[in-house]
Amino acid sequence: MPVGIYLYEIDESFGPNVLAEYYLAQENKVSNDTLKEFEEKHIQKEFSNTIYWKEDLRYYSWKINASSIERDNLFLGLVLKEDEDLVSSKSILENIAEKVVKGFSEDKAKLESLLRKEFDSIFTLMEKLKEPTLIKETINNKTKKMLDDENLQEARELINLGEEIPEKLSEELKLAEQLLENKFYKKAKKSFLKAAELADIIQERDIVSFLTNKAEQVGKFPELLKAQESLTKDLESTTEELKNNKLHLYHELIKPIEMLINISNSFEHHELTSKLTQLLNNFKRADILAKELFSLDAKINERLANL
Repeated sequence: MPVGIYLYEIDESFGPNVLAEYYLAQENKVSNDTLKEFEEKHIQKEFSNTIYWKEDLRYYSWKINASSIERDNLFLGLVLKEDEDLVSSKSILENIAEKVVKGFSEDKAKLESLLRKEFDSIFTLMEKLKEPTLIKETINNKTKKMLDDENLQEARELINLGEEIPEKLSEELKLAEQLLENKFYKKAKKSFLKAAELADIIQERDIVSFLTNKAEQVGKFPELLKAQESLTKDLESTTEELKNNKLHLYHELIKPIEMLINISNSFEHHELTSKLTQLLNNFKRADILAKELFSLDAKINERLANL
């Protein structure tokens, strides 16, 4: 489960500014350095989502579609443990983002209250997905309210559905997760969408939204794999040219590596992500040194010409 959530904006003049946040432990708090890292990726690199690693934690940041409130600079993030299921976490975040935009307020206290409420709802949602009896309990509560409101026909229909749908939903979810684990991404997407349809029948709106978002993410995996293969080939070609002392190419390698890191994170390839991150740091350092060398070379040639 996530251990923190934060909402922030990136101001053109002043940079990142946290609007609201909530953490299970304060040591998990997102730092200014992490937010600066996000600013570079979101604004300069134009990444819609990005991840920053810090020891055994991952800080995930995603640009919110907040056009309905005329905001183009809002970002929502989760703090995750290293072994957290990122696909599910991203789906949860998209689910929460809709509610954050809908209930957005300039009042920090109200915004933090909303964020905390939605963070707490994550645990309820995940428990429901694990245990069908919890969904049945929710259905029982809904039917009681319907009976109190004298919606007898609707209550009867929901009672009947509550006998079979939660179990079917649970089985479909197990199948979807198994397909995902075995890398049958198109089939997994269909199975998640089928599970979402079952959740819709019993009026579990949060589960519908979560599973629909997850299906959309899984559906992108085949294209991400193609992009990963293409980027890797380009990377190999460029690094081969580096052997001819074309030092300016270090700069051109930075963005492809960052894109590969994002893709690697999507597939939970932690070891590969770590290696790529180390390589990225090497390329950035090499780029700085290459620029210094070119500058020094120009000065040397200028002074040689003036002898």
